[in-house]
Amino acid sequence: MLAAEERHRASVGSGRLLLLYAALYGAYGALSPFLPAFLETRGLGPDEIGLLLSGAMLVRLAAGPLAGRLADQHGAARTFLAGGLALSAALTLAFLGGHGFVVLLAVALAQAAATAPLAPLADAVVLAHSRDGAVYGRIRAAGSAAFIGTTILTGHLIGSVGHGIGPLACGLLFAAGAVLTLRLQTTSTSVTASKEVDRGFRALTANARFRRLVLTAALVIGAHAMHDAFGVIVWQAAGIAPRTAGLLWAEAVAAEVVVFLWLGPLIMTRIGPARSLMLAALAGALRWAVQAQTSWLPSLVGTQLLHGLTFALLHLACLRLIAETVPDHRRATALTLYGTFGLGLASALMTLLSGSLYSQFGAAGFWVMAAVSLSAVPVARGLSDIR
Repeated sequence: MLAAEERHRASVGSGRLLLLYAALYGAYGALSPFLPAFLETRGLGPDEIGLLLSGAMLVRLAAGPLAGRLADQHGAARTFLAGGLALSAALTLAFLGGHGFVVLLAVALAQAAATAPLAPLADAVVLAHSRDGAVYGRIRAAGSAAFIGTTILTGHLIGSVGHGIGPLACGLLFAAGAVLTLRLQTTSTSVTASKEVDRGFRALTANARFRRLVLTAALVIGAHAMHDAFGVIVWQAAGIAPRTAGLLWAEAVAAEVVVFLWLGPLIMTRIGPARSLMLAALAGALRWAVQAQTSWLPSLVGTQLLHGLTFALLHLACLRLIAETVPDHRRATALTLYGTFGLGLASALMTLLSGSLYSQFGAAGFWVMAAVSLSAVPVARGLSDIR
């Protein structure tokens, strides 16, 4: 009887976590691909959009680790996640009442601070409830599926009800996530000693192989910035409907999922993580070079598939190299540095540059992104020579 009750509670808990991830990543899918176009409808120009998006990214870099540290100190990841989701819901809905650069910038920065720790805290909650990797994989897959679904649906709805549907759907899904989080069982979290973290920072910054893999990630991921900020705007200017843009964005996420679950491990087994990084960089150079020349729909269908290599394969290879390079007791610190500098800061700086590039050159600015991604090839190649 007790065993049956335990299995029932575990099943209910897993179901709620699955719904939580569906709400969280569904919210991202409803807004992130279409936020630049929404801001354009509110009168913001390319430079202002680039400044707003890069500013929001920088805020996330500071707010995310701070919120995570506080959650660990208080052993309250679930509470912080629920509060962050509720605050994110309110601030996302505030976009609907915003007009003008100053107001929208203030809303965007506050919303960025609230949303910054959501995904890491959700992962912490899942790991606290279950150490089963298969369970986590199913839950994370639900999030990816929800992202694809809401991106497609939002793209369809924008054509009939306008761009305001993105913030509305995102806010409501964040609110649903807050309710689901509060219904989860409370668990405790561990606290990491700050002195050990400080020692880890010093040791990792002195590790040449770690520095090189972070630089490779920064170049390849940073080169995505113009696509993320202005891709939908470029497509719409070329006559591509919002619903089609949503399908293109969803296609990229689907390619990412395929690489994460199946193709990526096969590639790394065949050529190794360092060469996988080189392949990701080359795929990025090809992707952005095509985007610089044409918005012909069949070519976009092909280049969106490359997202599986330019993001998912790169991420898998970086994690493999971190596992090989960094000792267990510094692994969390390494992942934090990788996420902050290899992904977040690089994206923020390149997004700021993208605003100026698009303002001056339009879609031809993607040539710069192609060059940035290509520059990662010799950096990744050198990883094989460092042990």
